[in-house]
Amino acid sequence: MSGVVGLGADLVEVDRFRLALGRRPRIAERLFSDVERVYAARFREPASHLAARFGAKEAVMKALGVGLWKFAMRDVEVGRLPSGQPELVLHGKAAELAAARGVTAWRLTLAHTDTMAMAVAVALGPGRVGDHP
Repeated sequence: MSGVVGLGADLVEVDRFRLALGRRPRIAERLFSDVERVYAARFREPASHLAARFGAKEAVMKALGVGLWKFAMRDVEVGRLPSGQPELVLHGKAAELAAARGVTAWRLTLAHTDTMAMAVAVALGPGRVGDHP
């Protein structure tokens, strides 16, 4: 049994994100792991996939209750399970903050259209009195 430690959601405008990537070509390397960039590059339009992953990073910050830049964006990595379901892998300071808050697992969902990308992250921890299975 596990309880919700935190919930975070983020919405990203794909056009604005694409513009930022175009203006600052190295920003993708600063924000995304090699795995994330390779995944997005498989698509004709990688910006929407990267925007969703950027949203996931901000959703994790919100779920942990911390502000921007409390950890490096690359400390949060969005991978994929064999089923295709997205998964979160935390490294460095993000992993330390999550452990300090009692987070033992994450649930993540991503969605995107041509214009918007969305991410919702749920931080889970040990069950609490009154939690339901």
